Amino acid sequence: MKLVPVILALAAAVTSCTTKSTARLKEQNAFLAGQNAALRRQAQSAFPTVSIVGSVQNAVVPWVAGLTLAQAIATAVYLDTNEPTEITLTRQGESAKLDPAVLFNGAVIPLEPGDVVEIR
Repeated sequence: MKLVPVILALAAAVTSCTTKSTARLKEQNAFLAGQNAALRRQAQSAFPTVSIVGSVQNAVVPWVAGLTLAQAIATAVYLDTNEPTEITLTRQGESAKLDPAVLFNGAVIPLEPGDVVEIR
């Protein structure tokens, strides 16, 4: 009978250690996730990009000199089974709507860092 309180005390001690170590592991994982997110934001601000909004696999495309709208859409990997009906290009707060047929006909539209392309 004296053994039961000892076993319960040991079980409580083991449970609290497990809980503390689990909590510590969660804290470490949260800290590392925060650091990774900060590094991703810092890397994105260090390198110029173009944002693609719509049904695409890659919403952020690295900008390089000479990047065109068609190249950015190809790099973003358009996922919709239907062809786009409208493309909106926003540059420094000003937007312009484009007919996708213009791209299909071979028009070259250069992009600048920070441009946002919306595909519908």
